[in-house]
Amino acid sequence: MGEPEAGSEFANGAAAAEEATEVQRSKAMEVWGRVLAKGRAFPAGGLELYPWPMADTQYILPNDIGVSSLDCREAFRLLSPTERLYAHHLSRAAWYGGLAVLLQTSPEAPYIYALLSRLFRAQDPDQLRQHALAEGLTEEEYQAFLVYAAGVYSNMGNYKSFGDTKFVPNLPKEKLEQVILGSEAAQQHPEEVRGLWQTCGELMFSLEPRLRHLGLGKEGITTYFSGNCTMEDAKLAQDFLDSQNLSAYNTRLFKEVDGEGKPHYEVRLASVLGSEPSLDSEMTSKLKSYEFRGSSFQVTRGDYAPILQKVVEQLEKAKVYAANSHQGQMLAQYIESFTQGSIEAHKRGSRFWIQDKGPIVESYIGFIESYRDPFGSRGEFEGNSLGEEEPLDVEESEHLPAKAREISLGGEHAACWGSGFVAVVNKAMSAKFERLVASAEQLLKELPWPPAFEKDKFLTPDFTSLDVLTFAGSGIPAGINIPNYDDLRQTEGFKNVSLGNVLAVAYATQREKLTFLEEDDKDLYILWKGPSFDVQVGLHELLGHGSGKLFVQDEKGAFNFDQETVINPETGEQIQSWYQSGETWDSKFSTIASSYEECRAESVGLYLCLHPEVLEIFGFEGADAEDVIYVNWLNMVRAGLLALEFYTPEASNWRQAHMQARFVILRVLLEAGEGLVTITPTTGSDGRPDARVRLDRSKIRSVGKPALERFLRRLQVLKSTGDVAGGRALYEGYAAVTDAPPECFLTLRDTVLLRKESRKLIVQPNTRLEDSDVQLLEYEASAAGLIRSFSERFPEDGPELEEILTQLATADARFWKGPSEALSGQA
Repeated sequence: MGEPEAGSEFANGAAAAEEATEVQRSKAMEVWGRVLAKGRAFPAGGLELYPWPMADTQYILPNDIGVSSLDCREAFRLLSPTERLYAHHLSRAAWYGGLAVLLQTSPEAPYIYALLSRLFRAQDPDQLRQHALAEGLTEEEYQAFLVYAAGVYSNMGNYKSFGDTKFVPNLPKEKLEQVILGSEAAQQHPEEVRGLWQTCGELMFSLEPRLRHLGLGKEGITTYFSGNCTMEDAKLAQDFLDSQNLSAYNTRLFKEVDGEGKPHYEVRLASVLGSEPSLDSEMTSKLKSYEFRGSSFQVTRGDYAPILQKVVEQLEKAKVYAANSHQGQMLAQYIESFTQGSIEAHKRGSRFWIQDKGPIVESYIGFIESYRDPFGSRGEFEGNSLGEEEPLDVEESEHLPAKAREISLGGEHAACWGSGFVAVVNKAMSAKFERLVASAEQLLKELPWPPAFEKDKFLTPDFTSLDVLTFAGSGIPAGINIPNYDDLRQTEGFKNVSLGNVLAVAYATQREKLTFLEEDDKDLYILWKGPSFDVQVGLHELLGHGSGKLFVQDEKGAFNFDQETVINPETGEQIQSWYQSGETWDSKFSTIASSYEECRAESVGLYLCLHPEVLEIFGFEGADAEDVIYVNWLNMVRAGLLALEFYTPEASNWRQAHMQARFVILRVLLEAGEGLVTITPTTGSDGRPDARVRLDRSKIRSVGKPALERFLRRLQVLKSTGDVAGGRALYEGYAAVTDAPPECFLTLRDTVLLRKESRKLIVQPNTRLEDSDVQLLEYEASAAGLIRSFSERFPEDGPELEEILTQLATADARFWKGPSEALSGQA
């Protein structure tokens, strides 16, 4: 593409960007948004040739984005025929359920998915390429389209699962339209394909301010709430749900206002059943109208019904191959939960899941993680099944299933919120995790809060390193710690999982792409990043998420702590606040709950990795142990700097819970002073702004540990006592991003955006049932390979699923007005 003509929108966009101050940048983005919406692509010369506002790279996926395949062939080979059948049906349930994520992301996501699926079912990427080139696309433009399509499939929508930022096709709109309307799919079904394009084409490219990020009200777009909902509506709805002892996990909220200005809210539960009569009194008694604080609430159900029907059908088939009664009862309760819309049934299933120790095939499925709900209470659908290599005896102790909230890939850490996985045990690492579990009770005593703030009894969990076969949904984690139900975690326990083949993808680091580190640190970082991350994940999941007590007064008025003797170590006084019956960590701390908890778990990992016994468990002593500690801490402070990519200055908010947590830790360590951590702006060899992070390894124990100890104790005390005001003041204070010296974080953010690397896309296999034999289908590590994996994922009912998705989206379309209309309505 040549130089932009003077006076053209390209030239105007470039000019706006050249002079962009923080205030001007938003206006420049609007110019570029109009360019894209009118069908022009990002300039082929990139940022060097056309000086965009620095944030623009957030909204495309580059043609050279990394793509990796999960290696699970050996894991699958070692499963017995029955285990393969169990894993296959669990995987099918997970993949079906994962489609609900499209309806949980943006109004247009289901239509984009349906359009892409029609295109690539009619012509595979190679065949469509010939048509695209004949229509006048360049190779680069067609590759940009493949990357976009792969991104939609990988994220289950057109917003990044890690960071909640919209991404748009990096090619001219009119060229993409030509390809779509001239495709084989359009020849076969002209009205359907044209209708899909007309419904989602503009929104696919639009970068209007409100559409750039997921959020609530004026801050972004979300389909967990109707477009006219605000944070005040979300708070009111949470209070209503608490008053009725209803969980928000499997709900969405829709608001309509009558002629007299009175709001009417629909709380819609996810379930197969709708309004039809049911024998289940547990839920049917709650399906009615309520008056609450001057507003009308109607509790309904049936959200995602046809999708959940397919999930239930596969879970019924999986039950036939369950290895034991725990698995059978677990699946029966999940079926009940998805059929009736009952979170209580899901809790009962989770109890059986916790009791199912060391299964060959592991699974968990439901509305789990609340990271992408702007209010922090509603769960994105997840489902998983994991398989171990072979039965092990007690002495080998290498069979430990588990789940974890957090994913950290290559220094940048991501969150787990997918929908479905199947995996196999990594014996050597599982043995280390079991030793860590055996030491857990002693290590918990090392944490910097009084014993009264720790659980009355440590409930020994499973902790396994597994290789993923399937993980369906919007992202793949490196580790998981679930269930998330506070009452179960406090009284019955949890499971942990480290996903070994995901970590293997994360460990692959190219030296030349390592940003913000001193040259002397890079080789050490590459050598020890993997081992140090194993240590951090283990501590984070087991002793981070697995530690700490919540002080609760139950419905009968009884307390789970001694009011007379327990003293708040921060105030020296008796406990003044606690959780009432029905309140949970998520419902009480809402918008900061996820990030706060991730910060607490990460801090536990940093703090306990200094303990010699921990390092010995993982096989590190002497100089190696010191290097592991150094790289673990260095990785965290670097991640804190990288986190600035996920902060939005215009809205003064964070878009990613884990990265906000790492920035907070960076702030704590900078505040410790004495040269422990420094960040120095520099100029790179390319002449562009750069920065260097330095960690003084000699001061980790003398300066870093005491600072982390004070901070951790405050985090836990505020969490235990349910002190929302104190917790917000502490956490939001550290999370504030300003341009105050010496760090000047807003300026550093520009540098981070300039140097950022896009996260990898991961290609997963399919399983296919041929007679009674389950086959594993693998795909190449490329955008085209990822697309093929999805094109072959639903061979029997792909068109039916696309129709289901578009019908469900259309039925609720009235709840999301055009961006301008919606905004003016809230002014």
